[in-house]
Amino acid sequence: MSAMRRLATFLAGAMAATLWLSAAPAAEMAVVVTRIVYPGETVTADTLDQVALRPSARTTAPFVQDLDQADGKVAKRTLLPGKLIPVSSLRDPYIVEAGEPVTVVFKQGGLTIQATAVPLQPGSLGDVLRLRNADSGKIFTGIVMADGTVRVGG
Repeated sequence: MSAMRRLATFLAGAMAATLWLSAAPAAEMAVVVTRIVYPGETVTADTLDQVALRPSARTTAPFVQDLDQADGKVAKRTLLPGKLIPVSSLRDPYIVEAGEPVTVVFKQGGLTIQATAVPLQPGSLGDVLRLRNADSGKIFTGIVMADGTVRVGG
């Protein structure tokens, strides 16, 4: 092979390597806590920090990448400072607490019926809960609404 051909091959390889290196993706971001957060504790913005993820820290499990994904959520398990926060380790705060009476609303057409019931479990917005009617003792299910009521039927 001629010297000119070897030089051309070398330069082509060097240019390809340069393009490959310059096209490397930007660092992926992750959110970590700055102090220990215990189960049941609400995560607040002052306990969060956004950091660049090291390539060696990659994981297949979904983790929190944006501050809004964690701010205001409640920890399901202990979160350690500087460690990735798995999405499954956070939940929405409960709107309805187990054992605390709530208003149950049934709406269909122009008919609206309200009653009092006791949730058998806590629930967040959109959760389906089991409740006990305070008068009859019957157990039924309903969906937690943003205003703290539970919608049933219709």
